Amino acid sequence: MSKLSPLPPNIDFETKPVLKQLTRSHRALSELKGYANMIPNKNILINAILINEAKDSSEIENIVTTHDEVFKAISVEDYKSPAAKEVVNYRTALWHGYNMVIEKDLITINMITDIQQLIILNRAGIRKQPGTVLKNEATGEIVYTPPDNEQEILELLANLENYINGNDEIDPLVKLAVIHYQFEAIHPFYDGNGRTGRILNILYLVLKGLLESPILYLSKYIIRNKQNYYSLLRGVTNEGRWEDWILYMLVGVEETATETLRLVKEIDTYINNTAAQIKEELPELYQRELVDLLFFEFYTKNKYLIEGLGVSRRTAYTYLSKLIDKGFLKEKKVGKSKIYYNEGLFELVKNFGTSTEG
Repeated sequence: MSKLSPLPPNIDFETKPVLKQLTRSHRALSELKGYANMIPNKNILINAILINEAKDSSEIENIVTTHDEVFKAISVEDYKSPAAKEVVNYRTALWHGYNMVIEKDLITINMITDIQQLIILNRAGIRKQPGTVLKNEATGEIVYTPPDNEQEILELLANLENYINGNDEIDPLVKLAVIHYQFEAIHPFYDGNGRTGRILNILYLVLKGLLESPILYLSKYIIRNKQNYYSLLRGVTNEGRWEDWILYMLVGVEETATETLRLVKEIDTYINNTAAQIKEELPELYQRELVDLLFFEFYTKNKYLIEGLGVSRRTAYTYLSKLIDKGFLKEKKVGKSKIYYNEGLFELVKNFGTSTEG
């Protein structure tokens, strides 16, 4: 196998098919960014999309769980479901990475390493031992051998960091595809490379200003096109077929942005309709701050209302009881904790996440 080359690739990215697809991908991404920026309460949008991404990205690595299990693991710290906890770790890592990019306005290998360590809860760091290979799970055949010399890995990572943060004339969506390939090809960690690489995708879009919130993820698209994903990665490695790989990623951005925009609109409409219904049916209770608290996460607790609204425990309980009586919330006991959630919103997000047709 030929040695992995540093970036940038010595090719012409501006082919007619790539330029044509770039127009469509940027348009879809711009529409998503514009609509999302108009919504006052972005937290539930981010969390809704992020939970699906965390679940789908983990599923690619054969970590399979359900939305219900993830919901419980998010709600209760000591909830015992290893697969669901891994999904929650992914969400934690993504938020951490997003906040670092916003603060530092760059992406470094140290930041990527921090993200990977939060995903797998292990501080082994960058690979130092040789022998890592990627195999076909069905046949056991070795399909790729990444660099296994520590010094080579460190040099390739330094080159990748420069490429990520460098200023050039290459379209950032094309660079996104190149960065994703190179990171996966370096395969710098013993575990968690795929999930870390998929987080790197969204962080790069935020870094380049193509999105302001972390609300676009390619994992669902990759699951639907998993065979193509791996064959096109190998196509770059074995035959230098960059155009096919770049087009695959650009189509993924377009399709995912279009689907995500639809979900964002549905969530926004649902929350506004629910707020109007609460105002009509419980006018003595209604305040926008209350609605925001109900939809900050997928669930709320008594203490959230106490702290967020500055009310007594009794008043908070009264509010929750009335919302349950009118069907706006449901009550559930998870472990020793009691939580309250809006079933309609949860089902909306769950159905989007499990859909294979978009």
